[in-house]
Amino acid sequence: MASTLDLTPRAAARGVGSNADTVAPVYGYTAAGSAFARATRPDYFGWLEHVRAAAGCTRPIRLAGQLLTVDSSTGRVLDQRHTDAMPDAAIYTACGNRRATVCPACAHTYQRDAFQLLRAGLIGGKGVPETVSRHPAVFPTFTAPSFGPVHVRVVKRHTCANRKRCDCRADPCHARRDTGLCEHGRPAVCWARHETGDQVLGQPLCLDCYDHTHQVVWNLFSGELWHRTKQAAERHLAKLARRRGIPRVEVVTASGNTRRVPPVRLSHGKVAEFQARGAVHFHALVRLDGVDAYDPAAVVPPPAGFSVADLEDALRHAAEQVGFATPGHPDRPEGWLIGWGEQVDIRPISLTGDGEVTDSMVAGYLAKYATKSTEVTGHRSVRLDADSIGDYADPGGDHTARLIDACWRTGRPTSTPVPLSQRPRDQRPTPGFVDRWECPDCGTHTRYAACPVCVAQRQAALDTQPASRPQATNPYARLRRWAHMLGFGGHFLTKARRYSVTFQLLRDTRVTYRRHEHEDQADEQPSTLRAVDHLDDDDTTLIVGTLTFAGVGWHTTGDALLANTAAAMARERRTTGCEELAHERGTIPAGTVSAAA
Repeated sequence: MASTLDLTPRAAARGVGSNADTVAPVYGYTAAGSAFARATRPDYFGWLEHVRAAAGCTRPIRLAGQLLTVDSSTGRVLDQRHTDAMPDAAIYTACGNRRATVCPACAHTYQRDAFQLLRAGLIGGKGVPETVSRHPAVFPTFTAPSFGPVHVRVVKRHTCANRKRCDCRADPCHARRDTGLCEHGRPAVCWARHETGDQVLGQPLCLDCYDHTHQVVWNLFSGELWHRTKQAAERHLAKLARRRGIPRVEVVTASGNTRRVPPVRLSHGKVAEFQARGAVHFHALVRLDGVDAYDPAAVVPPPAGFSVADLEDALRHAAEQVGFATPGHPDRPEGWLIGWGEQVDIRPISLTGDGEVTDSMVAGYLAKYATKSTEVTGHRSVRLDADSIGDYADPGGDHTARLIDACWRTGRPTSTPVPLSQRPRDQRPTPGFVDRWECPDCGTHTRYAACPVCVAQRQAALDTQPASRPQATNPYARLRRWAHMLGFGGHFLTKARRYSVTFQLLRDTRVTYRRHEHEDQADEQPSTLRAVDHLDDDDTTLIVGTLTFAGVGWHTTGDALLANTAAAMARERRTTGCEELAHERGTIPAGTVSAAA
């Protein structure tokens, strides 16, 4: 009997299901009834401990198989356990989804890791040298250009104390006296003073005037635009170093060659955020580093003389100068122009905690938006295909429907052959079957002009050979793959290799912490971060798992209720403990949880 409850609480993404009632609850068909049936079983506390690792997950992954304990020196199997003997005959693991609308618990973990990752690149720690706190660093915001007038809320003069809860009187949206109607007969002005949260914010004044195709193409190539902007800023800083007489640094490559590189380079952590109009804009933490001739991978301060103002000028110059045209498309042979909008905001970062923009502020701001997606536009879905595109795309629909339609239409295959009705008529005799003949190579009897067995073998041999050159691909084909993301196919959180640590290191450290949280760690510093060791020096055994995918979600809604409630209580106790510890020490801000907690 299937459950009639909401499959995924607080998750509206299509195709997501957290609870699949595979067995009928004993006490009624409600979540409380099935939860009571589970809680009254003798093995309830064993089951609760078994699912603790994924208790807060909305749609955990179930794995089935066996676990072998193997002696690493001899290879002898010491112990063997199968999931059939475990509760629910499966191992539960968290889904790890970063989107808060899909799985709030996993997204919260991802957000905390993102905060630690971004903040470590500004103040050091977790393997990053603390000298980075002396590097010039800025917080730039790059926005997309205008693709047509939209409803906005503009406050030129703020009188509020908190911008997040701004209640200032906004200016008129589009106050114009020289025009009244657009070419489609719709009003091109708006005298309304929109409030925060108004549903019309980000919606075009005229849907037909708005260039939806250009916007989705801009979203598609926005990652390349950021890459070129960073390169242009580094070239600007290299020219500045040459004018100031700072020599280039000679470094030895892995192949033994010597290269002369500029004495400065940029390291960044970047987050993409969707605006209400459906265009992405980027928030970044950009740090200026130097180059060590003996260790090119080391993070060292830049040469003396470089300041935050130099870094700000380089980024602003790059944002104004960088622009390119996309490859040609049948709908637009000259391509589309890709460049930044006029609103480029660059602010210096204060590491003392008393500036307008501090390290904790920007790290928390970027970590929050790393768990978001297209929710601000009102659209939430999984990847679209030919069967589901009709539910979301509409060339005559609202703003979001037209953006999805532009993705699907622009990303269509452009190398399809000419339709039969438009092909020139062949005047040659219609080929037909010939008399049966025997192939001299393989002995096949066939009526085809060419032996089908030999042709298939030759084609298979050609398929296994590497191509002499890469085949040309349609650069716009990715628009269909990312139509559910309005054309944006990049990662929402990216960083330079030398900026900070990786998510994998934070996850491994959390695993190590959980394995040894009950042991005495008085000799270990709290800020020590190390990768997980799957085989310690004193350990001579390995755990080898042969697990396969068994399903997604909890077996019943009652199981989901119990697991999520236990996880919520554990999070509350952990948060309270961290706040009390922070209050006693007076060094860690309340509410900040380390990656290892």
